[in-house]
Amino acid sequence: MSTVREWLFPSRPEQPARLTDPAQRRAIGIELLLVFAVTLGMSGLQSLLSLLDALTQAQSLAEQSVAINAPQAESGLLDLLRQLASALRLFAWGGLGIFLLWRGGVALHRIGMDRSRPWRDAAGGAGLAALIGVPGLGLYLTAHALGLSLTVQPSTLDDAWWRAPVLVLSAFGNSFAEEALVVAYLLTRLRQLGWSENRSLWVSAVLRGSYHLYQGFGGFVGNVVMGLVFGRVWQRANRLWPLVIGHALIDVVAFVGYAALRGHVGWLP
Repeated sequence: MSTVREWLFPSRPEQPARLTDPAQRRAIGIELLLVFAVTLGMSGLQSLLSLLDALTQAQSLAEQSVAINAPQAESGLLDLLRQLASALRLFAWGGLGIFLLWRGGVALHRIGMDRSRPWRDAAGGAGLAALIGVPGLGLYLTAHALGLSLTVQPSTLDDAWWRAPVLVLSAFGNSFAEEALVVAYLLTRLRQLGWSENRSLWVSAVLRGSYHLYQGFGGFVGNVVMGLVFGRVWQRANRLWPLVIGHALIDVVAFVGYAALRGHVGWLP
């Protein structure tokens, strides 16, 4: 049992020191506001407004639909380029959070971004994908049946040669941006500000749920639960790669699987 525990939760690297200087604490607070005002925090606000708009419609939530990966241009070539630009923006968002930590003196190994244990990270990611992915699908189908979720279409892209690679790239872009920002970056900064692990975990999880509100209440609850699990795993193990890999696997299955099954199975809304 101890071997399994050590494999899953190895001893943590040295944690960033708590900041006590008022000027440094104020600077971190401003940095947090600015980073999330231009990234996932703004996405959360827009997602909330999208849900409020859906609730004012005559149709129920289940009768409305929302696409995650939708065409962005009439021309196939321009659509491809805009899809790639959207993925690049996600990687840039995640890179911004990681860079700010590194620039502030937080070594990459402290947040689990080093390459010291690739196979363990991959196995951990696969485990997290199974733990979250299957129950998550069940929660979505239940929420949709109860009228608490919109009909989520992971992909409405045309059947072009580049569809599958772009969906895979989008999945990894989403996973890297979210895990880098709402887990590694946010939780590290809150540690530096002296927040408790539980309080920080809930802030991270609710933030994750907020930018999925456009999917309905089911999307919010499901992603809050995912945030609690992923955030606690990171707090215990300080390994970010399993979270990125697990999240990416969930999205790849959802995006590519939906594109392949759409119109061929009756159980998908």
